[in-house]
Amino acid sequence: MKKVLSINSGSSSLKISLFAMPTEQRLAKIMVDYSDETNQLVTITLPNHELIVQHYHNKLSPVELALKLLTKHKVINNPQEIAAIGHRIVAGGELFQRSTEITTEIMQKLESINELAPLHNPANIAGILDAQQLLPNCPQIAVFDTAFHTDLPPENFLYALPLEYYRKYRIRKYGAHGTSHRFVAQQAAKMLHLPLNELKLITLHLGSGASVTAIKNGKSYDTSMGFSPLTGLMMSTRCGDIDPSALVYLLKHHVFSDMNECMEILNKQSGLLGVSELSKDMREIERASTENPQAALAIKMFVKRVCDYIGSYWLELGGANALVFTGGIGENDCHLRELISERLSCLGINFQSQQNQSRDLPFDFASTDSQARLLVIPTDEELMIARDAYSLLSSKQLCNQTAVNY
Repeated sequence: MKKVLSINSGSSSLKISLFAMPTEQRLAKIMVDYSDETNQLVTITLPNHELIVQHYHNKLSPVELALKLLTKHKVINNPQEIAAIGHRIVAGGELFQRSTEITTEIMQKLESINELAPLHNPANIAGILDAQQLLPNCPQIAVFDTAFHTDLPPENFLYALPLEYYRKYRIRKYGAHGTSHRFVAQQAAKMLHLPLNELKLITLHLGSGASVTAIKNGKSYDTSMGFSPLTGLMMSTRCGDIDPSALVYLLKHHVFSDMNECMEILNKQSGLLGVSELSKDMREIERASTENPQAALAIKMFVKRVCDYIGSYWLELGGANALVFTGGIGENDCHLRELISERLSCLGINFQSQQNQSRDLPFDFASTDSQARLLVIPTDEELMIARDAYSLLSSKQLCNQTAVNY
């Protein structure tokens, strides 16, 4: 048995899970909210499902705090028991098309592509540096959200710009959330009792960040996020698709002082928050929607954009075996799932309202006569990270053993 730590490091929060591999038993799950550096909110779930919530009034780094908690609650006796650490990296560009062990050279390459995901990659790299300092002899593995989308055909990943911009600057669609889309696609195949390489799926990762992916024969065929995670669907604070000339117009009229302010507004003040002028949280918006016209409008816009992409990918794939809902909204918001599903009746997609309200994940809420199954599957990016880390660790050990024997 090998203990593998999965680290999903964000700009203001961090999710960590410890797995026993290859059994994939989750030994502990830790969530750290460090948006307030002096008062970190920590939630730890232990193997017996005991949930502990506490505040730490100190300046421990998130990874250091996680290791301290794992030791304190006797999940591990010593951090040295950890055989490998897997890190989620949002953007790998064209440099990284698969998960890889992190070396000094790899770190330099990672830092060179920070611009592809400025809200995420620097936080991901900070998590790596933290883990390297605390466990310098432990193999560190990078798992890229963009890697799943590297098989997109050129007609789907290229923009209609002068081709020189792709050749010289690698301007193209990279996508994101690939770790999540890959995981739920594998789970969908199990639920449908069909080989993944024979399926056509449309996976909907709907959360604070949101994206849709068309999956054909087990591979990403098209995806809504583009050069960065900003484009595609309307999200909690990100605008999604927009006509670039509108931004030029606003800049020309000095609405933004510079491009940095423009990007700040597009990333952090738009989306659900910008339209509702109320909240970035869909739950709060839904509660207010019966009396607040802007909240109701934000919901309608969100649903429309999701359905626009479903319709587009349905046409691209020539239909689909299943639509898969995941992410915080996709897994938990039965009302949003119903609003989306109602608009798909023209495709022959029909649902059971009562089954849609199930809390027993995963489940299928499609009617028997539906042209596609409607699956709700909880994503588990940390498990996907652990699988890749363990796979690389095992292959590395095998290579070392072979070299010694030789």
